[in-house]
Amino acid sequence: MNPATPPSPETTHLLYLHGFRSSPQSVKAQKVAKRVHTQHPRVTWWCPQLPPSPAAATHLIREGTAAWPRGQMAVVGSSLGGFYARWLALQTGCRAVLLNPAVHPSRDLAQYIGEQTAWHDQQERFFFEPAFVDELRALETDIQRLAPQNPATPQRQFAIVAQGDEVLDWREMQAFCTGGALRLLPGSDHAISDFDDHIEAVFKFLRLMD
Repeated sequence: MNPATPPSPETTHLLYLHGFRSSPQSVKAQKVAKRVHTQHPRVTWWCPQLPPSPAAATHLIREGTAAWPRGQMAVVGSSLGGFYARWLALQTGCRAVLLNPAVHPSRDLAQYIGEQTAWHDQQERFFFEPAFVDELRALETDIQRLAPQNPATPQRQFAIVAQGDEVLDWREMQAFCTGGALRLLPGSDHAISDFDDHIEAVFKFLRLMD
């Protein structure tokens, strides 16, 4: 008789990646942060403000997690952050939670070239450069190259996809999340305004150290 497969180790390091024009002040990021701090105080938590350049953002993510234990780290990403989370999971093999992840950001964000304002502070402005679209396209190529050799599994990826998303096509998101565990919401919205109904499932998947 084959020995039972040992359970995967608990998560000791957790990264949260926000979406385009968003910040660590987003509602979902704050809810996850509060729960980590109150219920899992020994877990290393990092939710950085991502620069608008995708190349700079992924460099920051790579450098910031370079010393993290690959088998005990996890990432949660929303929208564009979900795209980055998928990229990081393919790079490291870590657990990933994708919340309405962007699938083709080079296509969808091309219309946002120019000056933009941050959702959580209208006084904060940044310029989304044409070169950033090329940087996103390069990351999409990375994902397409890595995904066939590292397919998602229910143990390594959990996604929440809202059919009521007013920004992204839920069918594209569902295909992007193939192989992993999926919670398909019949309604909701891009922000997953009913996130409180799903946060328990997110934390159950993450298996954070107490």
